[in-house]
Amino acid sequence: MTVRTRVAPSPSGDPHVGTAYVALFNLAFAKSQGGRFVLRIEDTDRARSSEASEERILAALRWAGIEWDEGPDVGGPHAPYRQSERLPIYRRHAQELLEAGGAFRCFCSEERIDALRPSQLERGQMPGYDGHCLGLDPDDAAERAASGEPHVVRLRVPVEGACSVQDRLRGVIETPWRQVNMQVLLKRDGFPTYHLAAAVDDHLMGITHVLRGDEWLSSMPKAQLIHECFGWELPEHAHLPLLRDAQRRKLSKRRNPTGLDYFRAAGYLPEALLNYLALMGWSMPDERELFSLEELIAAFDLDRVSTGGPVFDMEKLNWLNGQHMRRLSPAAFVERVERWGINRERLGRLAPLVQPRAERLSDVVPLADYLLGERAALKADAFAHKALSTEDCRRILHHALRALQSEAQWESAALMASMKPLAAAMELKLRDFLFPLFVAIAGRAAALPLFDSMAFLGADLTRARLRSALDALGGVSNKAAKRLDAEFDALPLAGRSAAPAS
Repeated sequence: MTVRTRVAPSPSGDPHVGTAYVALFNLAFAKSQGGRFVLRIEDTDRARSSEASEERILAALRWAGIEWDEGPDVGGPHAPYRQSERLPIYRRHAQELLEAGGAFRCFCSEERIDALRPSQLERGQMPGYDGHCLGLDPDDAAERAASGEPHVVRLRVPVEGACSVQDRLRGVIETPWRQVNMQVLLKRDGFPTYHLAAAVDDHLMGITHVLRGDEWLSSMPKAQLIHECFGWELPEHAHLPLLRDAQRRKLSKRRNPTGLDYFRAAGYLPEALLNYLALMGWSMPDERELFSLEELIAAFDLDRVSTGGPVFDMEKLNWLNGQHMRRLSPAAFVERVERWGINRERLGRLAPLVQPRAERLSDVVPLADYLLGERAALKADAFAHKALSTEDCRRILHHALRALQSEAQWESAALMASMKPLAAAMELKLRDFLFPLFVAIAGRAAALPLFDSMAFLGADLTRARLRSALDALGGVSNKAAKRLDAEFDALPLAGRSAAPAS
């Protein structure tokens, strides 16, 4: 048997360090066994998926040193590798499930489904679909569907007993069937949900092992049920521990630097990042901490993966990055510095900002120091302002982060278009509103144009600086965060697209 693993990112946001973490373990295991590693794009969420996001994810993974044997950009024997291009396959398999009795059509409206939750919670029941259409005659349901009546296809779940599944790292996991909801497999628009698409693709693409985050453990009964309905063998699963922050919470882009683009822009070496991600759930047999991807693959043993929740420690990553930098020859070090920041492409983007304001070439450094490197560490007194209190500055930084969280067009005009209405909604003069943002981004109240600077830094570095500015002001407690989130949600912002609190 040839070992085949996969990573399947959803192109609905910025490239996440968690994607690289899962991809690394799948790559290392496949290559350690002489197998193949597949990249598949799960883009069936039509509202959130975008071609631009897919391009960023592929570029970021490649920067990190993750290469795949098969995928949407390199092809392979099981193409296409984008789920949006495989819709007839999923619809055919959904029909097979219906005919075999493993699924049923549901004609309930979204409003009816939403209305179930309050009463279920009030009665102490687990919220979820109540099986309203479960008893419909299949022939009648097929006729209604053929006439164009909107419906979804749901998984038929046993009423009694329990599901027992084997996890490579955690042993046998049992789940009572009453805790498993009748999952939608095919949506009203004819697009599959993750559960159907992943099962079908894993089977048709010959995936033998699925290594993924442990947040997917609860979906195992559905995966097993779908595979059994088709008479397929379930791939061996190993659920990796989630990356967590210092408070042992799941890494969140609202609280932590999670974008791969952040680590690239901040000057981390990709080999150091992969080394650190490997240490998050695995250790070398000789316990050494410094190793290359090739050394990881040569020594990789899936059974050495830990199931404890690893804490993503930036100080440890900084130390490890320094160790890898010291391994470089002086010539290689210079080449890396040039590739990172002192290159024609990056300086070309900087020139329009600096050239109109400089009188000597040496002026470039003091004008753009915070763009070429890390800005100065902040203290609370940097935010002293005649019209703004400390709490005002916290509110501005928090609300700006919320508004920018879902900003897709990260360029100067779009950023200004996002911030100006926010200042108006908060009933603040634009000049006052922008003050704490200048300090957060540049480390000082006067600098190069703010939105040009934010566009140059990119989304991940900008958000990281806003978060660190909040920390300099004493941080935001969980209680205060809920209050600020509620305040932001109540602001009269037209065309609101900001991400909800996580």
